[in-house]
Amino acid sequence: MSAIILLHLIVFSSIASRAASASDDLTGFVYAGCSQPKYTPGSPYQLNVDSLLSSIANDATYSSYANLTSAAAASSTPVDGLFQCRGDLPTTDCSSCVRSALSQLSSFCPFAAGAAVQLRGCFIRYGNDSFIGKPDTSLLFKKCGDPAAGGGYNSDQLGMRDAALAGLSTSGGGGSAGSYRVGAAGYVQAMAQCVGDQGGKQCDDCVAAAVAQLKAACGFAVAGDVYLGKCYARFWSNGNGGGSGGGGYNYNSNHYHGDEAGKTVAIIIGLIAGVALIIIFLSFLRRAGNYGKE
Repeated sequence: MSAIILLHLIVFSSIASRAASASDDLTGFVYAGCSQPKYTPGSPYQLNVDSLLSSIANDATYSSYANLTSAAAASSTPVDGLFQCRGDLPTTDCSSCVRSALSQLSSFCPFAAGAAVQLRGCFIRYGNDSFIGKPDTSLLFKKCGDPAAGGGYNSDQLGMRDAALAGLSTSGGGGSAGSYRVGAAGYVQAMAQCVGDQGGKQCDDCVAAAVAQLKAACGFAVAGDVYLGKCYARFWSNGNGGGSGGGGYNYNSNHYHGDEAGKTVAIIIGLIAGVALIIIFLSFLRRAGNYGKE
C-alpha cells in the first residue's frame, strides 16, 4: 500500500490566541494525516493495527518513545508504529497525551492503512510503508506568528532569534537519537526534537533543515513552528509583543489564514446579495413594463 499522504487538518482552536507556556496545552492539535488506502473492517490487518495501538497506549505509561511492529494476526501484513513524547515531559503527561492522540487518530483516520497525529506534546504514527529508521526532511506543516510590533524585528531581535535557533543544531553529529534540544538568547526561546528512530547525524541534518525552513518562512514573525517528516523546530518570543511562552501567540498558518477566510466569506455573501438585488430590480422593471401595457 502507498505511503501516508499527510492532510493538514487545522482546527480553529489551533489559531486562537493563547497565553500558555511551552509546557501547557500538551494535547493541542497540530496536524493529522491519513493514507488514502483503507483496510477492511474486521480484517487481519485491522487486528494488527488494533494490537499495535494498544501496545502504544501501554508503553506510553512508562516510556517517552518506542517503535513497534505488530504481526500477530497476520504475519503477511505487519504494521509498524511508533510514538514519541516531548523530551521534557514526565511519563504521566506523556501517557495522557498519547491517549488523546490515539482518540483523535480514530476520529480523523478511521480504517486508514496508515496514519499520523501530531499534538503539542506527542506524536504517533503507524503504517506498512517501512518508515521506521528512515530519514525524512519533507515539510509536513508550518506556522508563523504575527509580525512583531512596529513592522518587524530589529537587528537585535533577529540576532536573538538566530542565536536561539543555532543552539538547536550544535550536537555535531554526536547527539543522542531523537534528542530533545532547547536554545535561548535574550527573550527568544527555541526547541527542537527528532523522532527517536533517527541517529545523531540524521537528527542534526533534520533539525538544520527545519531551522532553515523557519528562517525562510517566518523571518519577521515573533514565533514559528516547522514540522518535518522526522523532526520539528520552534521558536517564540517572551517579550516585545510576543506571547508568554511557546503557545502564546497568534498564528498565521500557511495552510489556513483566518483573515483571508473571513474576507472570502464576506465577498461571497456580498456577491450573493448583489445578485439578489439585481433579480429584484429586473423583476420590478418587468412588472412595471407589463403594467404600462395594460
